[in-house]
Amino acid sequence: MQKEWFMQEAAPAEGVSRRGFLKASAGAGLVLGFTFVAGGRMARAALPAAAQQPNAFLRIAPDNTITVQVNRLEFGQGVQTALPMLIAEELDADWSQIRGALAPAGDAYKDPLFGMQITGGSGSIAHSWVQYREIGAKARHMLVAAAAQQWNVPVNKVKAAKGVLTGPNGQKATYGAMADAAMRQPVPAHVVLKNPNRFRFIGKPMPRLDARAKSNGSQQFGMDFKPENAKVAVVARPPVFGAKVAKFDAAAAKQIKGVIAVLPVDTDRGGSGVAVIAEGYWPAKQGRDALKIDWDTSGVEKVSSAQQFADFRALAATKGTSAKTADTSKLATAPKQISAVYEFPYLAHAPMEPLNCVVDLRGDACTIWAGSQFQTMDQAAAARTAGLKPEQVTLHTMVAGGGFGRRAVPSSDYIVEAVNVAKAYAKSGKSGPVKVIWSREDDIKGGYYRPSHVHQAHLGLDAKGTIVGWDHVIVGQSILTGTVMEPMMVKNGVDGTMVEGLGEPYQVPLNLSVHNAKANVPVLWWRSVGSTHTAFVTETLVDEAATAAGVDPVAYRKRLIPAEHKRHHLALDLAVGKSGYGTVKLPAGQAYGVALHESFGTVVAYVVTASIVDGAPKLLKVTAGVHCNQAVNPLTIEAQVQGAVLMALGTTLPGAAITLKDGIVEQGQLSDYTVARLPDMPRVEVHLVPSNEPPTGMGEPGLPPLAPAFANAVFRLTGKRLRKLPFDLASSAAPQVA
Repeated sequence: MQKEWFMQEAAPAEGVSRRGFLKASAGAGLVLGFTFVAGGRMARAALPAAAQQPNAFLRIAPDNTITVQVNRLEFGQGVQTALPMLIAEELDADWSQIRGALAPAGDAYKDPLFGMQITGGSGSIAHSWVQYREIGAKARHMLVAAAAQQWNVPVNKVKAAKGVLTGPNGQKATYGAMADAAMRQPVPAHVVLKNPNRFRFIGKPMPRLDARAKSNGSQQFGMDFKPENAKVAVVARPPVFGAKVAKFDAAAAKQIKGVIAVLPVDTDRGGSGVAVIAEGYWPAKQGRDALKIDWDTSGVEKVSSAQQFADFRALAATKGTSAKTADTSKLATAPKQISAVYEFPYLAHAPMEPLNCVVDLRGDACTIWAGSQFQTMDQAAAARTAGLKPEQVTLHTMVAGGGFGRRAVPSSDYIVEAVNVAKAYAKSGKSGPVKVIWSREDDIKGGYYRPSHVHQAHLGLDAKGTIVGWDHVIVGQSILTGTVMEPMMVKNGVDGTMVEGLGEPYQVPLNLSVHNAKANVPVLWWRSVGSTHTAFVTETLVDEAATAAGVDPVAYRKRLIPAEHKRHHLALDLAVGKSGYGTVKLPAGQAYGVALHESFGTVVAYVVTASIVDGAPKLLKVTAGVHCNQAVNPLTIEAQVQGAVLMALGTTLPGAAITLKDGIVEQGQLSDYTVARLPDMPRVEVHLVPSNEPPTGMGEPGLPPLAPAFANAVFRLTGKRLRKLPFDLASSAAPQVA
């Protein structure tokens, strides 16, 4: 067993329970102790005062490996490299010795700003920028102090670089060799962080720590993990959300070789289903297919998309709950007017890896393995479901193959369901871990979609082309109403995620109201949340206004963006300059399209080129100007933008919609629910605006401006304004400007 050094802070932070803190810190005062690599506990590292939350770890082993405990989920965004970069930078570590590990659920790992353990809101780097750097800086200070004391030399005569301490008389010691002595040093209350001009890692393109494992297939995802003696469960869920099992016949299912048990279980939203538990996935699925179930769908609404859109359009013609007010008295008499209705369907997250969860329920203890974006919330939900206390539930964070928000559900639906399956299994007299696996069809039909929306807009322009009034109504389901986040993010009846970014950053008089519609369809954030639709509406309308005004779309945007929004101007100028817009004439049959949007603190501007191929829009090239302040790992940022471009492009393709008829989701596979694929991928060039300001988010901001930039290019090719996602050229018409 190998010993290792760890550091943890003393006083409990505001908002952290005494029990939760004591569990994390295991004693008063800063403790530098020994634990074991194999199964040993890991304690939390010192936090900056501003963060006021204990949630990061640093371990230095005698073999000089340095393990950074990452308090997030790694599901492709690169956080398992970027967060260790922050510690390694201030620690002056040898990058070849750095390792990243995903932290389990625990109070110690809560996001400094959100107050819960979360991977979302594009906040992983932004929220831990100071926190992780201070951990590295304090650990470095303690190593240096220990060496100075051991060598009997002044502290300022000891140098630390690349994982080695050097004294004034040629003394040398590795970090691993000095860790034992460093644990006895006091933790500095304050440290001075590096000036950006001294960065060795931050801002440099760093290869991913997990690249080799993912390339050679050795990386273990949640779907790969199966503990010894674990059984596999597949659940038959109600076809209409919230429906229940009236009766079922399991005789045929039990005849399938490998089927162990067929059990009724509670499912999400008050529904019920049937779990088939078997030796492996295939017999479990065959067993489920053999079930005969009569469903009770009485008492639950049966949504049909066509009727819902008709109802939403009717609501959009009326004023809703006010979200933003302005003087639009000049709108009615404006010489040029634009009226438009936009429609956006439900969207499934459809990550590459469908949902899965392993639960081992043993008396007064529960162990879970899952790729969770909401570790502490899921831990608490699992505890409630199992009748345990949160500290009796251990949730191991597994690497996940995508998520885009689907693994961050306030109801913890798939975690709770898996615990219910484990409870039913135990009640039947069986024991051991159970792995619940969702098929691709389960995942697409399983709910928690990006909500459908209808927008109605009315703009007025004066003789100079200036927007003098903008009335706007949005209709859609609230993501947050009824969740634990409602008190924080629903104000005066307005869900902030529904209206975010609309009309921004433009200086226009905007009256905005919303209707929070109700529907028996579970909804959730989807990569970039409300900006998935507000950016499209804003950027296509502004583009349309520029055309009506007879002004170049880029010049028109710059005229409407106040000077104080420097980051927007810089991002737009960068994208325009690098793309050749305005200077390079495109071949016949191609056109430029422009859009920009800020989300999660980051501004992304796109200049795209597109054409029409066989009657369908084709995206050829995307030039991105990105202002995310300090770039931590440019390679990760480039990958995030590329991925966001492809995902956003998918929303424009025919078939990129979840539709319902009589309450039943009509799509079930990637054959009838379109996602963009490699042949659809355009050439993408990513350019970053240089900055030393603290970083902002990058996981989501690359998505919102892509579809409107593409739509604006299509207008220049066809003369048609696209009012719907996915694109539908056949039903689109040339805009009518009064």
